[in-house]
Amino acid sequence: MTSKELDGVIVATALPYIEDAKAPAGLRVDYDRYAEHCRWLVDNGCHGIGPNGSLGEYSSLTDEERRRVARTAIEAVGDDGVVVVGVHGVGAHQAREWAEKAAEDGAHGVLCLPPTLYRANRSEVLHHYEQVASVGLPVMVYNNPIDTKVDLTPELLAELARLDNVVAVKEFSGDVRRVLEIRERAPGLTVVAGADDVALEAVLMGATGWFAGFPNVFPAESARLFSLAREGKLAEARALYEPLVAAFRWDSRTEFVQAIKRGMDLVGRFGGPCRPPRGPLSAEQLAALDADLRRAADFLRAHPVAA
Repeated sequence: MTSKELDGVIVATALPYIEDAKAPAGLRVDYDRYAEHCRWLVDNGCHGIGPNGSLGEYSSLTDEERRRVARTAIEAVGDDGVVVVGVHGVGAHQAREWAEKAAEDGAHGVLCLPPTLYRANRSEVLHHYEQVASVGLPVMVYNNPIDTKVDLTPELLAELARLDNVVAVKEFSGDVRRVLEIRERAPGLTVVAGADDVALEAVLMGATGWFAGFPNVFPAESARLFSLAREGKLAEARALYEPLVAAFRWDSRTEFVQAIKRGMDLVGRFGGPCRPPRGPLSAEQLAALDADLRRAADFLRAHPVAA
């Protein structure tokens, strides 16, 4: 796989649960519904699927569940899209093991944070990605300094880009100025927008991918937005983006998983509950979120986008 195959709109998939008193936290993964959701996303114009990310609540899953989620996505998508499996781990040995399992199961690539739960230094970050990349799958490194407290700066990304199989970066710092600097320092690295509420700005600055959350709610519309931006049709892209961006801002908030699942419920999909540590939204949060979602949904009903 070339780095270009990790561009386009890849959806960090939300995970549905069924109430089951015997399951962890009383919630059992609904694999059939998850498979159907993966197909729906690809059939609505998204390039690929990203199971076992933060939005997929990977840290709340058992090891058995986590692997089965990845396998379910791979089987559901088949040859019609790419599957980039999250292999995040506390240490390099754990992330590498998840990458090995992803390779065995037929994933097209992996998405990997720096060491989680530990503020790694430069040499530790390099070692972490060396181990994951040694498995042989294309690696999309994930810069999320907000949650990990580790910043994959453009300078550090230039070093990581020299590793065999490190081909892309999901850039979630929120600083769109970095897109150009990453392209300058690591011209072979595919830059992927990581936050929905700066997706248009990142693509206009040269990002060629979008690893996205709200396509779980609005897949065809998100794919259309991305295409317009890549084609340089700024007026059309802005006309679509501006009514959606208030909802998209929830992708950069602590409650992004609950917000996106709520959005799925409101458009007639199934989002459902989250496992701990994520709890329900407050009444104030729900009111604000629903107003943002209604604005987006009302606009899209008046201006439908074909799948």
